[in-house]
Parts: sequence; C-alpha cells; structure tokens
Amino acid sequence: MEILRIVHSYLAYVALFMLVIAVINALGGWSSKRIFNMHRDLRISLFALILCHLQLVVGLLLYFISANGYQAINNNGIGGLNSAARLLALEHPLINILAIALITVGWSRHKKFMEGDKKFKSIGIFYGIGLLLILSRIPWGQWFN
Repeated sequence: MEILRIVHSYLAYVALFMLVIAVINALGGWSSKRIFNMHRDLRISLFALILCHLQLVVGLLLYFISANGYQAINNNGIGGLNSAARLLALEHPLINILAIALITVGWSRHKKFMEGDKKFKSIGIFYGIGLLLILSRIPWGQWFN
C-alpha cells in the first residue's frame, strides 16, 4: 500500500504538469486561432488525458485499500470525520472523479469538431475546469506526510 501511495503522490506531479501544459496549449491555440496540429496539439491533450486517467485508477485502488479512504467512512460515518479526514475520504475522490469526467468530456467533444478553434475551446474549457477542481481538492498539507 505504501508503494501505491508514493506512486499516487509522484504521478500527481506529472499529471498536473501535463494538464497545465494542455490547458495553456489549448487556450493559446484558441486565442490565436491556430490550426489544430494533429501531431503536437492532439498528443499533448491525449497525454494529459491518459495521465489523469492513470492517476484516477491508482487513486481509486488506494481509496479502497487505504485506512484514509473507504474504511474511514465505513468505520466513522461521514459525520464522524474531521475536516482533514473528510477531505481524504470524501471530497478529494469525489471532486477528482468529477474533474476527470469533465476532462474526458472535453476530449470527446473536441473530436466532433473540424475547426481548430472549436477543438481548442473544448479542450481549454473542460480541461481548465478539471484542473481547477483538482487543484481545489489536493490535500496540500498531507501530500507527502
């Protein structure tokens, strides 16, 4: 379990970095009305999507085997959790699942468009909202404790 927690912590840096790059790339392409490059722009967005999904899978595995996840809710109930425990057991997983769902919607929507600005807009908006949600629920004080 400790290895899984470490992988989840370090993979978060890589996934966040790639997600930030994808959002910046999409917003830049959208604002400059750039042509969507199937080699560069598609790969940046796809790599961010894959890393976010991988992070989600590792996080879900950790959620169900960790004492801070499902077991904490099962043992104490939601009302019995303090704010730090509630963040780890409830808010962090739920908001991040929602964020990954939004990122996936952005990816799926971009494929329906032919125009580059619409592709960039879809990725920029949905990936951007997903990034903000993820950043809002990261347990910053407990990340490597």
